[in-house]
Amino acid sequence: MSGEIVNNIEIDNISLNVQDSGDDVVDPWTVVSTSQTGVDYDKLIKRFGSSKIDQELLDRFEKVTGKKVHHYLRRGIFFSHRDMHTILTNYESGKPFYLYTGRGPSSSSMHLGHLIPFQLCKWLQEVFNVPLVIQLTDDEKTLWKDISIEEAHKMAYENAKDIIAIGFDVEKTFIFSDLDYIGQCPEFYRNMIRIQKCVTFNQVKGIFGFDDSSVIGKIAFPAVQATPALSTSFPHIFNNKKIPCLIPCAIDQDPYFRMTRDVCPRMGFTKPALLHSKFFPALQGAQTKMSASEANSTIFCSDTPKQLKNKINKHAFSGGQATVEEHRKIGGNADVDIAYQYLRFFLEDDEKLEQIKKDYTSGALLTGELKKILIDLLTPLITEHQKRRAEVTDELLKKFMTPRSLNFS
Repeated sequence: MSGEIVNNIEIDNISLNVQDSGDDVVDPWTVVSTSQTGVDYDKLIKRFGSSKIDQELLDRFEKVTGKKVHHYLRRGIFFSHRDMHTILTNYESGKPFYLYTGRGPSSSSMHLGHLIPFQLCKWLQEVFNVPLVIQLTDDEKTLWKDISIEEAHKMAYENAKDIIAIGFDVEKTFIFSDLDYIGQCPEFYRNMIRIQKCVTFNQVKGIFGFDDSSVIGKIAFPAVQATPALSTSFPHIFNNKKIPCLIPCAIDQDPYFRMTRDVCPRMGFTKPALLHSKFFPALQGAQTKMSASEANSTIFCSDTPKQLKNKINKHAFSGGQATVEEHRKIGGNADVDIAYQYLRFFLEDDEKLEQIKKDYTSGALLTGELKKILIDLLTPLITEHQKRRAEVTDELLKKFMTPRSLNFS
């Protein structure tokens, strides 16, 4: 699917006719940029009509919570939002909200880029003491990829183990497979139908680029991803009360939630708020995001230390110069260097990160040395993740994925 917008449909008072000639291609299935530095996120904010996460919001975040903001926020990795000020106002007033995010299982192991929204969700859950629902869209993957229902369902459960290994509180977290839960919860299905009644075929064509050859499952699916933003879809958690929702996700998922924000007021619900992350780049460069379908562009959470080292040394795009002498003289370009970009995601120490950038751009630090710093950082991170994943028992997996009440204020 090209993802081109074929109609100028107004959703949430935002024009979705955004695939102009020469622009970055950003939709729920494709991310491509012609620039070595990747997607122009400032331009994307204007195209999508969201708001930049600025210092004022970060300062208010810290004032309201009493916590230093996560490095994903202060470094602009989560760079855009919708209605985050409203969420903070609700929290100040003692009004509840919940978190919703998801994962489309297309491989048995998640990769590093998949961890980003979940890591922020874990931090948000702890800071605000709120429940989290995690949707595994195994139905979506069998519709878009050459994957059987059975394969997609199995991968959803394998991905759930990776998610649990991040360290979520089982008393505050519900993980569900669409292929299971929609049949278990009548209210979820009813909300799906309510949403489907609010959105025309012409609108979903305009938003998602569907055409006459698209299977009808694709056309109906956006309502499935929208439904967890309605709290009554989880009667066992919220007792059929209408509770606001905050969705941390990558910016390519925003079209689903622009549609959701359009229909929610018509159904008597508050529009969901969003936090948008930048894309985690492929090893070969920031022109595309990391993808599970391209093994050599991807560091999987299941990779061995040897595989991790080989992938970074062999495939990670370098911002260094052609020779050591030239690099010492001119220095490297950290803005395009993948090893440095990965450190921005996973190295929490701001001062150390800044010193690495200074040394690399001055030429004091060579590309091979920079890659070694990344390897030394990621190897224990992935090894520890694999250890925690191995400790996820069938009993614990079942508890996370069983509809039940959650423990929150």
